[in-house]
Amino acid sequence: MEFTVQQIADYLHGEIQGDPTVKVHDFSKIEEGKPGTLSFLSNPKYSHYLYESQASLILVNRDFEPEKEVKATLLRVDNAYESLAQLLALVEQFTPQKTGISSLASISESATIGENAYIAPYVYIGENVTIGANARIYSHASIEDGTVIGDHFTMYNGAHIYKKCVIGNHCTLHAGAVVGGDGFGFAPTEDGSYKKIPQMGNVILEDYVDIGCNATIDRATLGSTIIRNGVKIDNLVQVAHNVEIGTNTVIASQSGIAGSTKVGRHCVLAGQVGIAGHLHIADGSTFGAQTGVPNSIKTPNQVHMGYPAIPAGNFRRSSVVYKNLPDLQRTVSDLQRKISELEEKINRSK
Repeated sequence: MEFTVQQIADYLHGEIQGDPTVKVHDFSKIEEGKPGTLSFLSNPKYSHYLYESQASLILVNRDFEPEKEVKATLLRVDNAYESLAQLLALVEQFTPQKTGISSLASISESATIGENAYIAPYVYIGENVTIGANARIYSHASIEDGTVIGDHFTMYNGAHIYKKCVIGNHCTLHAGAVVGGDGFGFAPTEDGSYKKIPQMGNVILEDYVDIGCNATIDRATLGSTIIRNGVKIDNLVQVAHNVEIGTNTVIASQSGIAGSTKVGRHCVLAGQVGIAGHLHIADGSTFGAQTGVPNSIKTPNQVHMGYPAIPAGNFRRSSVVYKNLPDLQRTVSDLQRKISELEEKINRSK
């Protein structure tokens, strides 16, 4: 498909700086821009590429002011990254989608599949499963008995949903994701071994939830592990049993949340964040990469870093002190030596 700058500007309600008749047919990164492609600039670190890019059209924020001449046509929008997402979603809507149910899929007779579904070969769908309209389920995915799934569901290769889970509308499970596996429940016994505690609950994903590749959401021991509307979970994330994650929280790769912790709304967990169990995390909390959280966070809308997690400002000041510890140690050692020498002189003079 090919669009003019004017057509794109009308769609995004943007302001054109340059030739409105220029046509684009593809996307490109700003540092790899080619004629006929659309790129974007939202991170100031990439600004220097703007003046060299061969892209025909570049989205920029309305308040961006170039330092020198730009060859490409610019389209000023409120948020360049968000506008790019809108365009990519529009293109995806016009991309032909597979439909039909493969004869090589194993589907229980008691399962209900909504209209316009695509179910690939070697998919397994168990008894009394209900799947809404416009589902896309790819090879070697499995959905176990009693699971209920809403409309516009996408499940990629090798993802698995265990029994009696509930999935909302517009949810996506990427390859290898597991929803509803047993929580880590084992009771110690007198002989030092561990006895497994049956995990009788389920997992609930509300609407517009995305689960990344090889992420795991454990079922509750009793009740439900709940992932609220709009939550985005990256690859290789572990969410333990009976956790609840609030609306529009995002969790980056290799993070882990221990059992029964309640994470608030609009929180951000960067890579490799670890949160201990049975905690409450306030709305709007942000945790820098590799932050360890052993205690509840009660104050909303704060940024935390380090282990144990402390406000980011305190962490940065502490980091300066930590970096200077070798020099401080030498200073203290020198002071101790001089004090000892003074004490010896005083003792000799008596």
